[in-house]
Amino acid sequence: MPSTLTEWLAHCEHLHPREIDLTLERTLQVRDQLGLRFDVPVFTVAGTNGKGSTCAMLEAILLQAGYRVGVYTSPHLVHFEERLRLNGEIIQAEALLPHFAAVEAARLAAGEVALTYFEFTTLAILHCMAAAPLDAVVLEVGLGGRLDAVNAIDTDCAIITSIDIDHTAFLGPDRESIGREKAGILRASKPAIIGDPMPPASVIAHAESLGADLWRFGQDFNYAGDRQQWGWSGRGRRHNSLGYPALRGANQLINASGVLAALSAMRDRLPVPAQAVRNGLAMVELPGRFQVVPGQPALVLDVAHNPHAAAALAHNLDQMGYFPRTFAVFGAMADKDIAELVRPLLPLIDAWHCCDLPTPRAASAAALAEAIDAAWARQTHKPAGRQAPLLQTHPDPCAALHNAIAAADPADRILIFGSFYTVGGVLQQGLPRLGAAHLG
Repeated sequence: MPSTLTEWLAHCEHLHPREIDLTLERTLQVRDQLGLRFDVPVFTVAGTNGKGSTCAMLEAILLQAGYRVGVYTSPHLVHFEERLRLNGEIIQAEALLPHFAAVEAARLAAGEVALTYFEFTTLAILHCMAAAPLDAVVLEVGLGGRLDAVNAIDTDCAIITSIDIDHTAFLGPDRESIGREKAGILRASKPAIIGDPMPPASVIAHAESLGADLWRFGQDFNYAGDRQQWGWSGRGRRHNSLGYPALRGANQLINASGVLAALSAMRDRLPVPAQAVRNGLAMVELPGRFQVVPGQPALVLDVAHNPHAAAALAHNLDQMGYFPRTFAVFGAMADKDIAELVRPLLPLIDAWHCCDLPTPRAASAAALAEAIDAAWARQTHKPAGRQAPLLQTHPDPCAALHNAIAAADPADRILIFGSFYTVGGVLQQGLPRLGAAHLG
C-alpha cells in the first residue's frame, strides 16, 4: 500500500489506460461501495469559465456567515492538496491518506474497478469531506458535467456559469452540445442557477424537462452598478450598495450575481446575513485569476485557456492603464484552438515567450510560436504602428519568465497565462524572488 500522498497519486495514474474516460459508471460503483453521501447542502458548479471564482465567493460568504464549509476544486496550481479546503484551510497531505486507502479498498471490493486519476482522487476527496463536520459542501466540476465524477453526488443547488467552446473532443462542437453536458448536473425540483446571460437552449430545455427550480440571469436575478458600488436583485430580495468583489475582472459581477442567486435559493437551509455577503466579497481570494502582482515590471497571472477566457483577459488588460510594453509568458495544451486563444491578445502583446509544459497534452513552445506567427499574419486590421511581435521559445515557464523579466523595463508588464501548468509553474518558484531578481 502507498504510504505517502505522492505514492498514492502515482498509483492513481496507472489504474486506467486513459487519462480521461468520461462515464459515471465506475465512480458510482465505488461510491456505492464506500456508502458515500452528504447530509448537508451541496452546491455543484459547472461551466466553461468562472467556476473557480464562483466556488471561492460561495466559500468566502458562507465562512463569513459562520458556517463550516468544504470546497473541492480542480486542477491545482502547485500542490495537489490545494484541491480541498476545509473551513478555508488547504488540507494537509497526511489527512488525505486514509481516504485514499478507503477508496482503494472499495475499488478492489467492487471488482478491481479501473478508475481514472481524476475519478480516484475525486472519490478520495469526497470521502474526506463526508467525514468532516461541515455545514455546506461546494463542488467544482472537472470537465463537462453529466459524466464528470463530481456528478456522482446529487446536488442541492446547481450553478452553471458561462458556457463557451472548450474540450470539444469530449463535450461536442458547439455551445448547444456543451450546454447539454453541463446541464447534466441539474436535479429535479432543485435550484438551477444559470449565470450565463445567453445560455444555450439545451440548458433551459433540460432544466424545464426535469422540473428544476430555474433561476436565469437577467430574468430571475440581475445586477446594476457604477464605478463605486453595485447592487443585486432577485425574486423579491435585494443587496444594495455592495463593494466590488476582491477578485479582479469584468466578469466577476456576473459570477457574484450567480452566487447571490444560489444563496438566495438556499436561504431556508443556509440563511446568510447581508454583512456576511459584504465581508465575503471583500475578502475572497483566488490565485491565478487575473492576479496582479504590483512591482517593476508588474506581473499579471491568469489561467485563461480558451478563447472566451482570453477575450475577457484582453478586456481586463485593456482596463489596467498604460504600460509601454506587454510581454507574455505563454504555454497551452495541444487540443486548444491556439489561433483563437491568442487572437484577442495580439493587439496588446509586444513579445511572446512561449514555453514547453511538463505534460504530454501540452503543445510545444515551437508549435505555439508558429501558431502565433500565423495568427498575426492573418490579422486584417493590425494596430497602427505596431510591428510583428517578438517570438521566443523556452523549455519551461520559469525560463520564459526570467527572459521576459530580463527584456522588460520597470514600467512594462508581463502576462503569464494559457494553462494552470503555466501559472503554476511560475508560482512554484515563488513570485517575490523572481521580481526581486529583476530589481537587482
